[in-house]
Amino acid sequence: MNTEPMAAGAPAKVSSKSSGMDFAAIYRKYGTILIFVGICILASLLSPTFLTEANLTNVLRQVVVVSLLACGVTFIIILGHIDVSLGSVLALCGVIAASVMAMSGSIILAVVAGVTVGIITGIINGFVITFFRIPSFIMTLAMTTVARGAVLLYTGGSPVTGLGDFKVIGQGSIGPVPISVLILAVLVVVSWILLNKTKFGRYVYAVGGNERAARASGINPDSIIVKAFIFNGILCAVAGIVLMSRINSGQPAGGVGYEFDAITAVVVGGTSLMGGTGTITGTIIGAMIIGVINNILNLMNVSSYWQQIIKGLIIAVAVILDVWTKSARSKKKA
Repeated sequence: MNTEPMAAGAPAKVSSKSSGMDFAAIYRKYGTILIFVGICILASLLSPTFLTEANLTNVLRQVVVVSLLACGVTFIIILGHIDVSLGSVLALCGVIAASVMAMSGSIILAVVAGVTVGIITGIINGFVITFFRIPSFIMTLAMTTVARGAVLLYTGGSPVTGLGDFKVIGQGSIGPVPISVLILAVLVVVSWILLNKTKFGRYVYAVGGNERAARASGINPDSIIVKAFIFNGILCAVAGIVLMSRINSGQPAGGVGYEFDAITAVVVGGTSLMGGTGTITGTIIGAMIIGVINNILNLMNVSSYWQQIIKGLIIAVAVILDVWTKSARSKKKA
C-alpha cells in the first residue's frame, strides 16, 4: 500500500477545478443581475441621455409588453416547450379589444374581449399539443399564421381607430408611475406566486424536469401544459391591450418580432430551454436587459439590422452559458 503523502501540486489542482464549479454556481445565482448592472453602467457612459427621467420612463413603458409576454412564456419554457406565436396572438387580442372599445366605448368590455381571445388561443395550443402529441414549436408556428391571418381578415388590413379613452391603459399615469407599469407589477406578482407558492407551480417544475417521473408520481402533465398555455394566452392578451392602447389604435401588423424579444428575455434571465429551471425574477431582469439594450442601440442610432444581429448573438451566448453552467454543476455532483 502507498502511504506517501499527497504531492504538493495535487491540492492546487482540485482547488482550481472546484473554483471553476464555484464560478458556475455564482453565475447561475447572480449572473443576470451582474449583467444588468454592467449594461446599465455601460449605457450611462455611452449616452448622457440614458439616465434622464424621460428616457428611463420611456424604457419602463417599452419593456412592459415584452415583460408580460416573457412572464407567460416562462411557464411554457420551464415545461420544456416553446411558443413562437406570441406576437401574432398579441396582435389578434389587442385588435379585438380595440375593436370592441371602438364599438362599445367600454374599457371593461374591451379588456374582457381581448382576454377571452387570449384564453381561447391558449386552450387551442395546449389541447392540440397534448392530445395530438404535436411538438409545441410546430403547433405555435401554425398558430402564428392563423392568428395573423385572422386579424388581417377581421380588419381588412386597416387599423382600428376612434378608441376614445382606451389610451389611458398604455399612456396614462398615476402620479409619476405609468398605469402600464402598475399592471405589469401586479401580473409579475401573480406569476411569481403561481410559480413559487402553488401546487401548479411545483408541478410545472416537476413536468419540465422529468415528465415521465412526474406522470409516475400522479401528476397529469397534459393538464399542467394546457393550464400553462392558457395563462400564457392571458398574458399575451394583456400585452396586446397595453400595446394597442399605447399607440391608440388597433394595428393588425403589430407585435411582429415581439416573441423573439420575449424568449430572449426568458433565456437571458436564466430559464433553460431544456426545461426544468427558471424564475420569474430572472425573467423580469432579462426583460430589463433587453429593454436597456434596445434603448441604448436606438439612442446611438444603430441600424435595426445590426440590432437583430446583436440580439441573436445574445441568445446564443445565453444558451451556451446555460449549457456550460449545467455541465459544471453535473460534474460537481459526480
